[in-house]
Amino acid sequence: MTETKFPTEIVDLPSQGYFYPEDNPLSSGKIELRYMTARDEDILTSVNLIQQGKALDKLLQELIVDKKIDYNDLLVGDKNAIFVAARILAYGKEFSFSFLDSYGERVEGKVDLTELTAKDFDFSGYKKGVNSFSYKLPKSERLVNFSIPTHKSEMEVESELDAIKKVFKNDKNAISRENSTRLKHLITAVDGKQDRGFINNFVDKEFLSIDSNAFRNYVIEKNPNLDFNATTKNSMGEKEQVAVPMTAQFFWPNATI
Repeated sequence: MTETKFPTEIVDLPSQGYFYPEDNPLSSGKIELRYMTARDEDILTSVNLIQQGKALDKLLQELIVDKKIDYNDLLVGDKNAIFVAARILAYGKEFSFSFLDSYGERVEGKVDLTELTAKDFDFSGYKKGVNSFSYKLPKSERLVNFSIPTHKSEMEVESELDAIKKVFKNDKNAISRENSTRLKHLITAVDGKQDRGFINNFVDKEFLSIDSNAFRNYVIEKNPNLDFNATTKNSMGEKEQVAVPMTAQFFWPNATI
């Protein structure tokens, strides 16, 4: 039986492959995606996958041509770029969504997804193949090391947050620990100390809010990603810049059978 050859496209990664080890296929800075089929759409309607929050990731894993690529290795920004590319290949470049405009009105916006390009990123000064950054906190002047989040690290954060919610599900006064949990997984060392207990204690008891805010902004700056800001028209017919939402509905055109 002749194997069916699906049409494919090459997608450029925002990271340009710079922060992957040389022996990782993703270090090429490109990834090959095949076009979606009707069968692939079944993934998006799988109740089990949707309930687990895994539908979109399962879809992308199916669409990536090179099966030697470990999906867990993908930097979050690169994964976002693949999501957008897959959506364009599946349903075209036009995307409609609702947003609250600057006049407080709910508006139906429309954007061209091909206009979402990679943010400018200066790769000079960083060692190729190494996902490691450092930042001196502005107030305490302590040195914090961190890595750009990957799909694997994001899933580890979500798993821990789910576990915390289960522990405190009956506590009406429970405080969300999402911010501190994400910081603990993001930071790899403080003042050169990599001990996980030391890092956790630093986040809980020593990480000043002014430093934490500056650090989070720095991490966003050092995360190669797409620029999701796009221009559409508001309720007054004026051009307005909005953030394109990445939701499960992102993959479905406004049509029903």
